[in-house]
Amino acid sequence: MLKNVAALLLDEVHPFELGVLCEVFGLDRSDEGLPVHDFAVVSAEGPVLRTHAGFTISTPHGLDRLEEADLVAVPAGSRFMDREYPEEVLDALRRAVDRGARVLSVCSGAYVLGAAGLLDGRRCTTHWRHAAELARRFPRAVVEPDVLYVDEGPIITSAGTAAGIDACLHLVRQAHGPDVANAIARRMVVPPHRDGGQAQYIKRPLPRTTCDTVGGTLAWMERHLDQEMTVEQLAAQAHMSPRTFARRFQQETGTTPYRWLLRQRVLLAQHLLETSDETMDVIADRTGFGNAAALRHQFVKSLGTTPNSYRRTFRGPMSASEAA
Repeated sequence: MLKNVAALLLDEVHPFELGVLCEVFGLDRSDEGLPVHDFAVVSAEGPVLRTHAGFTISTPHGLDRLEEADLVAVPAGSRFMDREYPEEVLDALRRAVDRGARVLSVCSGAYVLGAAGLLDGRRCTTHWRHAAELARRFPRAVVEPDVLYVDEGPIITSAGTAAGIDACLHLVRQAHGPDVANAIARRMVVPPHRDGGQAQYIKRPLPRTTCDTVGGTLAWMERHLDQEMTVEQLAAQAHMSPRTFARRFQQETGTTPYRWLLRQRVLLAQHLLETSDETMDVIADRTGFGNAAALRHQFVKSLGTTPNSYRRTFRGPMSASEAA
């Protein structure tokens, strides 16, 4: 059941993430035959809260309003990664779960859930920039940095900003069915479900090695990504035996030559998809995948989305040459 929804705000809340909750759960769409939620904005730290955008929000609702909510949603806020939270806020979240309510976080709101112990032993996510710190701060949480949201029992965590829309529509779909979720998505002019995850948005170039042993070979590999390579060939470039080369490569890069090469090829494919109108076959050839099918397979495996979808995401609709 999802009738009563409360958005729990802390000081320096992010307006967009709060706006997502207001748009999905706080707007009266009864004229379209859609369910209406009893929605309230709750302050955890006084009647007037600052936003990180420089304006303030006032609300008459305090923490006692959470006691009747079917869903408690915590939007992102500034400095959530390194601040402390009032114990009464954490207690209110624990009580909500204990009585059967669901708890949702948007982006860095996951840190509030972590501080309450609600992520312990559970899969969860947050914005990809904050995922490593979330895992460090809450080591009992199982952080999945590549997904848009995670539904783990009564706890739902979503990734950065717009991924909160995905999580909210997921909850609406569960509670009211796909027709209602689709209708709300149409009103918001967003897809009711997005393919892929955060992986396609993460900027993560491979770290450069500071050791001279395989550094020259790495540079050679980058210049010849379109060519087939074997460990034997790479070892010859490094003037080592294949066994010694493989061991040194692992020690200095933290991965195998194959995985390093695959990641570099995917990175180059991303760059070409973002900046050129080359066909998939040409991109596959330039990145060493050989053909468009192999490129698509490895791209989906690495990023959770297809090359065509990735291009549309970062460049807009297909160019005339692609459509042809």
